[in-house]
Amino acid sequence: MKEVIKINLKERGIKHAFHSELHSLTDGEKIEKIQFHFAQIMRTLGLDLNDDSLADTPKRVAKMYVKEIFSGLNPENKPKASLFENKYKYKRMLVEKDITVYSNCEHHFVPIIGKAHVAYIPDEKVIGLSKINRIVQYYSKRPQVQERLTIQISDSLKELLQHDNVAVVIEADHLCVASRGIGDTNSMTVTSTFSGRFETDSIKNEFLALIGKK
Repeated sequence: MKEVIKINLKERGIKHAFHSELHSLTDGEKIEKIQFHFAQIMRTLGLDLNDDSLADTPKRVAKMYVKEIFSGLNPENKPKASLFENKYKYKRMLVEKDITVYSNCEHHFVPIIGKAHVAYIPDEKVIGLSKINRIVQYYSKRPQVQERLTIQISDSLKELLQHDNVAVVIEADHLCVASRGIGDTNSMTVTSTFSGRFETDSIKNEFLALIGKK
C-alpha cells in the first residue's frame, strides 16, 4: 500500500503562530476590532478622522486586511484539492511559471512583490492548473517571510499530490528593503526548494532552464 504523505508544518518549524483566542473570531469581529484600533493609530499620527477623505479609512483598511491581503490566515480559505486521473500518462515535468506573488513582510507589514515558479512530475494524478496559483495565493496572503512561503507552497503540493517530485522558486522585491531602511530598489530575493527527482542535477537544470534561470 502506498504511504500517505502527511506533513506536519509545526514540526518543520514553518507553521504560523496564531493567538488561539483571536484566531477563533469571525471575520466580522476581526474587522470591527481592526477598525477600532486602526482609527487609534491614525489619530495618534495626528490625522483628522472628521475629514471626509479619512473618515472611512479605518473600516476600509480593516476589510482589506481580513478579506484580501491577509485572507490566507483563515483556514476556511484554503483551496480545495482538485486532482484528476493522469489519463495521458504524462510523466515529464509540468511547470507553472511567473505566478504572481503579492504578500506582506511580517516584520514591517509592507509588501513583498514577485513571482513564483512551481513544477512537479505527475504520477497517477494531475492537479488542476488554477489550483497551483491558488495555493501560492493562499500562503502569500498572510504576513510572511519568503523562506517560509517557499516551503509552505512545496509542502502543500507534496501532501496534495502524495509524492515528493516538486520544485518551487520564488523571486521577489521586499519593500521593507526598498522603501525604508537601506532603501535599495535594485536588489531581489530568490528562494528555492527542490524535492524528490528535482534533486537530480539534470532535472533541476531542465526546470531552471524552463524558467530562464540556467
